[in-house]
Amino acid sequence: MKKTACESCANYLYDEESDCMYCEINLDEDEMQRFLSSQTYNCPYYNFYDEYGIVRKQN
Repeated sequence: MKKTACESCANYLYDEESDCMYCEINLDEDEMQRFLSSQTYNCPYYNFYDEYGIVRKQN
């Protein structure tokens, strides 16, 4: 399985009911094909999840 940056994306969420992680962005058919076939796919919806970003803004 190829490594992606999904684990650090804000759109990658945990579902308690199914006990698994999933991407909340629904890729269209072409985007999904590029994602599955490319070793270096750059997701246009990638948003780095920084849980400390809000704290830095408050200070």
